[in-house]
Amino acid sequence: MFTGIIEELGTVERIEHTADAARLTIRGPLVVDGAGHGDSISVNGVCLTVVEQTPDTFTADVMEQTLSMSTLAGITEGAPVNLERAALVGGRLGGHIVQGHIDGTGTVLDVVQGDAWRVVRFSLDASLAPLVVDKGSIAIDGVSLTVSTISPAGRPDQWFEVSLIPETLGATTLGGLAVGDRVNLETDILARHVQRMLALAASATDRAAAEPAVPSDVPSETSAPSAVLRSTP
Repeated sequence: MFTGIIEELGTVERIEHTADAARLTIRGPLVVDGAGHGDSISVNGVCLTVVEQTPDTFTADVMEQTLSMSTLAGITEGAPVNLERAALVGGRLGGHIVQGHIDGTGTVLDVVQGDAWRVVRFSLDASLAPLVVDKGSIAIDGVSLTVSTISPAGRPDQWFEVSLIPETLGATTLGGLAVGDRVNLETDILARHVQRMLALAASATDRAAAEPAVPSDVPSETSAPSAVLRSTP
């Protein structure tokens, strides 16, 4: 579990590809400090498990499903990455609850530079649109952010915007984003739970409506035994 508050900008040192996976070695002295075998570290919003480490680097395996759903498939050696260690129980939750289990990717559609901030617009898959709300939380490449604007519900091409302050621009990879860049997106876990509960409730309602009605002249299961008893001498 993470908070979306990036601790360190790391660097991809080595990538080893196999037929259906990849092994990444990442330099990040801060996040490696105190980390051990099996610990979780968020890399651009993707929760990875430490399998090897040195005083300055850690190595993690990335399976095919994660590669296909995230931007890690196209990452290159030397690329900067956002790093965060798992949250400490009892610590301050500076961002929001981030699992490191991304929902998919988005593409930068527009970047508008303000006097002291930068507004970035991202594309949003239609399946994720119900999970993103104005002033709600979203993790972009592992960074906890507040949605500042969303597209109208009726648009076929959904999008959302975030406003980035100078601290975020300088302390994360988001400061280098340009139109066309892809990012990892993780929606709010609470919104995903609500969506699932509503879907299950709607399914149960549909099943109930589809069940055939019992004719009024057919004895019910509770009345049948009584009728039998009354006819017995």
